[in-house]
Amino acid sequence: MFSKNLKYLRLKADISKKELAVRIGVTPMAITHYESNERKPSMAIIEKLADALQARPVDFLHARNDQLQFAHGDFRKRSTFSKGSQEHIREEVEEYFDRFYNVVEVLGEKVLVQAPQVNALDLLDDDEENAENLRIHLGFAKEGPIGNLIGILENIGILVYQCDIDDDRFDGMTGTVESRPYIILNAKMNPERQRSTLSHELAHMFFRWPEDADRQQIEKRAMAIGGAFLFPKDDAMRELGVKRQKISADMILVAKEYGISMQLLAIRARVGRIINDAAYKTFAINASKTGWKKHEPSRIEKEKPVLFEQLVYRAVNEEEISLQKGAELLRESYENVAKNCGFNLDDAINL
Repeated sequence: MFSKNLKYLRLKADISKKELAVRIGVTPMAITHYESNERKPSMAIIEKLADALQARPVDFLHARNDQLQFAHGDFRKRSTFSKGSQEHIREEVEEYFDRFYNVVEVLGEKVLVQAPQVNALDLLDDDEENAENLRIHLGFAKEGPIGNLIGILENIGILVYQCDIDDDRFDGMTGTVESRPYIILNAKMNPERQRSTLSHELAHMFFRWPEDADRQQIEKRAMAIGGAFLFPKDDAMRELGVKRQKISADMILVAKEYGISMQLLAIRARVGRIINDAAYKTFAINASKTGWKKHEPSRIEKEKPVLFEQLVYRAVNEEEISLQKGAELLRESYENVAKNCGFNLDDAINL
């Protein structure tokens, strides 16, 4: 669908309608008509658009499934995140899931497991109990570290996409595609921050929040539930001790084990009364001085979604789609997809 592809490519290039119109020698209204599918450009105009947006003419002609049903969530992070940037992310999400569902349609809907019911949990007064209920609802153990969180969520039917947005004002958002829940993450964030964002978004997704609740209070509670989800109170007391005088270097091993930042560990230690407010304040001041408040070093391996790649490679190897089609879906080179699909296992299996 030309109109959707044009809008996606323009937003991806971070170019306004007015600027694009100037570059190709048409009016801004013409761009609006193109993006609303009210007017079709000539091939000469398409070539100018491709040059202006550093794309290929064929990129405007990719087929899009306009029947996919999306319900995008709100951008809760900060009000300074511009509407244009929000629109860009929504278009990025729709373009990605258009490709994702292309291969799902080829292989059949049964390749996706049934996701847990969203908005299914009553919000209790105790956020530690809320976090435990969230773990139970998603099929996790009540306590203990959670391993590859992205991989686990994909395996229980929650889709995850890492959006390559170079803007630290955006952490993540939730929504549904074809009634299936998804979570979007900023790919630029380090692994600990991504895991924290995932748990935060899970709290938004699975609890029934009061419609009249204050937005800041909802964010505060979702953050508290997310922290307890990753590092339960009983785990914190067992791993750190019932009482500690300060946040110390030995706790880094615990943070690594649970896949959390030292800042989140300190917050959980304060909530569990393992350390007092003065000890937490001292840590927070030192963390700010060392730059950890914005850029705490990562200590764990990066997690990434793999479901889409797995489905495409499966479809290629089963000859449901061509190598070329697989490369188009994954936005990878033909050679790279061929390499990842050519494991030379067939001969070994037949020995």
